Amino acid sequence: MAVNEAQLKQLLKSAVAEVLEEHRDFVKDIVEEAIEDIAMDRAIDEGMTTSEVPRNEVFAVLDSQ
Repeated sequence: MAVNEAQLKQLLKSAVAEVLEEHRDFVKDIVEEAIEDIAMDRAIDEGMTTSEVPRNEVFAVLDSQ
């Protein structure tokens, strides 16, 4: 049985949808991790453009919380 391109595309879509549905928690974990990585990257970029703060000031803020 030969499968044309349209049938193959539909089979692939169905297979991907099924995997995503069956492994929803896994997909959620991947998306959350990607968002955290993006946020960390942005924080690092922002930190590279701000002035340095003495270590004792950082710990004073952390200790007050």
